[in-house]
Amino acid sequence: MTSGAESGPGTGRCRVCGGAVAEFLDLGRQPLSDAFLHGADADREFFFRLAVGRCSGCTMVQLMEEVPRERMFHFGYPYYSSGSEVMRKHFAATAQYFLETELARPDAFAVEIGCNDGVLLRTVSDAGVRHLGFEPSGGVAEVARGKGIEVRADFFEERTAAETRREHGPANVIFAANTICHIPYLDSVFRGVDALLADDGVFVFEDPYLGDIVRKTSFDQIYDEHFYFFTADSLRRAGGRFGFDLVDVRRLPVHGGEVRYTFARTGARPPAAAVGELIAAERAQALADPATLRGFADRVGEVRDDLVGLLTGLRRQGKRVAAYGATAKSATVTNFCGIGPELISRVYDSTPAKQGLLTPGAHIPVEPAEGFSAGYPDYAVLFAWNHADEIMAREQEFRRAGGRWILYVPDVRVV
Repeated sequence: MTSGAESGPGTGRCRVCGGAVAEFLDLGRQPLSDAFLHGADADREFFFRLAVGRCSGCTMVQLMEEVPRERMFHFGYPYYSSGSEVMRKHFAATAQYFLETELARPDAFAVEIGCNDGVLLRTVSDAGVRHLGFEPSGGVAEVARGKGIEVRADFFEERTAAETRREHGPANVIFAANTICHIPYLDSVFRGVDALLADDGVFVFEDPYLGDIVRKTSFDQIYDEHFYFFTADSLRRAGGRFGFDLVDVRRLPVHGGEVRYTFARTGARPPAAAVGELIAAERAQALADPATLRGFADRVGEVRDDLVGLLTGLRRQGKRVAAYGATAKSATVTNFCGIGPELISRVYDSTPAKQGLLTPGAHIPVEPAEGFSAGYPDYAVLFAWNHADEIMAREQEFRRAGGRWILYVPDVRVV
């Protein structure tokens, strides 16, 4: 068994502004969230301390420890964005919006940071628009190439962005989805955007929103890959350090609550009213206030106690309990709560790369989703709660057979 750097509770230094970061939540010893493993590899897992803090200077909420990026994003990375019909439609609509606006010009060029399996860029490619996807995880990059997508299997940073500018010219749109919050070196990202973006271009990205995480107590959005937890206010401050204005924001329902942020070079575009409105709402809610974040941490502990209590009671009654969706965020839940195969016998998932393996840290067997209907459990913990509507519509027979779903966001309940 290997582990990351050891550190205790207290303060660190902000990766954005260098200010003091005070810890407010410790989720304990955690594995890599997407490191599904064979049983023989269980004694060689990488663990680190998953704790979150707030910068007293710029209010950016961030992890206290950084996991080396090569450990998380590699050839065998098992997440595929095209796996959800909801997300396929979401990204197709996003691409179409860009095609009708920022990319509706001669010789337009679009760049995506973390293009995964090409779910968004395929629409751009089919429209005949020049594009390039950055994707350091080689396996999903190959899938994207198989769809005709131009992919650079590399990390986006100042150096690689400058090389792209020399080879392809300036980008009219630089887009990222569920990626920028993964990157601790936000300074190099913004400098890379500065090097690559056209003077009148936009840098647009969407990521989980701290406001929704706090409101829903969705603490499982906190795991190794999510280094930052953004607000409009903290991002406005960050962008300003590198010559960019936050010019638009849009709330999104996907992945449990996200915001799409649009940046432009300072003075290039007037900010939309939505920016000031969201920042005002954040301040009215005291979203970045230490007391608010401590209250969130207290509720996380209550959810843990309620979930473990429910599962323990069902085990005593002899009920069969499984889970649905071997998500990255489920690693946070199972390891923080101490939930293993004795409480959840197996997890059903549709991703072939995860099937036949064990979940990180908790070592719960992962089985193909088709097995769910072969012998329904009495209860199923819905780890993929952000796709609840899609999954429950697909698995209606489970309810008809007497099965019950267990949800834990925003609180523990049986439906």
